[in-house]
Amino acid sequence: MTDTLATASAAASEVASEIASATAAVSATPHDATPLTPADLPVGQPLDWPVVDEDGTLLLDRGASLVGDAERDFLFRHFAPRRGDLDASAAGSSATPAAAPKSDEPPATLPSVRDLHLNIGALMGLRPQQGASGAPMHPCKLIGFAPNEAIFVTLPYADGRPIEITPGENVELVAIASQAVYRFVCTIHAIYQAPLGYLVLSKPANIRLLRERKSIRVRAQFPVRYGIGADSEGYQGVALARGISALGLSIAAPWALGKVGERLRVAFRLRSGDLDTMIESSAVIRNVQQEDGTPPLSTLGLELDGLTPAEQMAMKVYVFDRQDDVLYWTGAAR
Repeated sequence: MTDTLATASAAASEVASEIASATAAVSATPHDATPLTPADLPVGQPLDWPVVDEDGTLLLDRGASLVGDAERDFLFRHFAPRRGDLDASAAGSSATPAAAPKSDEPPATLPSVRDLHLNIGALMGLRPQQGASGAPMHPCKLIGFAPNEAIFVTLPYADGRPIEITPGENVELVAIASQAVYRFVCTIHAIYQAPLGYLVLSKPANIRLLRERKSIRVRAQFPVRYGIGADSEGYQGVALARGISALGLSIAAPWALGKVGERLRVAFRLRSGDLDTMIESSAVIRNVQQEDGTPPLSTLGLELDGLTPAEQMAMKVYVFDRQDDVLYWTGAAR
């Protein structure tokens, strides 16, 4: 796994170099203007000037208006608004880099556990192989590897009690890795109840790919300007990025910005090392969820379908640089 991550990091560095030479970086300088107050941004009135975050990142264009108090409260809760004159149109030129993005597809054969890209804490399901057909998977987590590729997992429970398994028994597991979901078989070497219940399992065998991810998803936190509808002009509001992959975003907003299948326009800046890239793209809403809380938020999963080749590579560089902070296939933050 170390070799794989080292290779990925090297590839990311090469891609960053190519993008830096192919596109002009969008400069951003911190703004020293006095922070705004909610009273400075009346609801429903077009802004006479653009609004930026404390680092100069554009939040709202001149002429945009806040829909309601909830949107204004969201803006001040997650950002530090102030007046600014950042040029929102400075999205980088779409020059095509010389090298094409490398494929994220895993190898055709997966001979060992190291090829699964499993991370400590990865979610897993376990059940006895005997009579496994139709039996439920019991949740557990990966907690370690041995040099011989044996694996350590937490002891699964059902109804408050450890499930009935014995050393020497074969078990079937489903593992949610950062790049795919796999099924494999292990033999139980040992069961320990204290100080923490865990299992020692043999090197995985009969590895099968159940589902492949298009790309890994990592945590993120930066402003995302949005416009309602793919053909809308300008950006009407700002949301907060929660996660990012090479092809999409998860964002939090003060209200549901649309229904599944509807489109938005989004704009955001990605900073990764010396690379500073402005992304502007259309996006398809793939899921919408309502979060409990005070005040409640809406979380949207977006697929970006209007990226240029340069923007796609900038997204991949950003994700590669943060792959130690992966959000798993389930989409649940850990």
